[in-house]
Amino acid sequence: MRRLILMDVLLERCAGIDVAKDSVVACVRTPGADGRVRRKETRTFLSFTEELEAMADWFAEQGVTAVVMEATGSFWKPVWYVLEDRAFELKLVNARHVKILPGRKSDVLDAEWLAELLEHGLLRGSFVPPPAIRELRDLTRYRKRLVQEHTAECQRIQKTLEDAGIKLDSVASDVLGVSGRAMLAALVAGERDPEVLAELAKGRLRKKIPELRRALAGRFKDHHALLIGLCLEHTAHL
Repeated sequence: MRRLILMDVLLERCAGIDVAKDSVVACVRTPGADGRVRRKETRTFLSFTEELEAMADWFAEQGVTAVVMEATGSFWKPVWYVLEDRAFELKLVNARHVKILPGRKSDVLDAEWLAELLEHGLLRGSFVPPPAIRELRDLTRYRKRLVQEHTAECQRIQKTLEDAGIKLDSVASDVLGVSGRAMLAALVAGERDPEVLAELAKGRLRKKIPELRRALAGRFKDHHALLIGLCLEHTAHL
């Protein structure tokens, strides 16, 4: 099988990085002294930011213009973030795409192979959003998770009320509205009298006080109060 050495070199000075959890192996490929044989140098760095900055400095000293790494879990992200602040052209590649490319010798390190593929223009990079978009995605993902947690807690409250025979959701459209929360808080505090609970209704819900009395007459026990109290406390912080 032909070696890639027979192919045209499109990037004179480039680097490949093999990213792991605690370290990164980097290989820099540059022109040799005679201008024909390619020179390579491989170094290992720890994954601390200080070490990654040192790696970026080394790349700059070697005149590296392009860097490639595989998308390995989320370990690639800190490496990418350090390098994107520099003037390097970055590529993030799919490991499966790299594996199907022919010509690799068994004794070649991943970083060396990536650098060699990069210099011949054989790698297709994946899209990595710019910093502003990544930050927005982080925030929206977190917000979505909070909404999901809030919904789950509301469902737990509904299930607990159903278990206790309390049919509040059959009368009030929003169990966690102002009136619903007041009634739930009273239940958690120990109030069990349906008439007292119904009188906590606010606004238009007061027109349904007779229905509320019937809905709030159940078998609400202390463990129901504990469960709903925990749910309410959790939702208050979401």
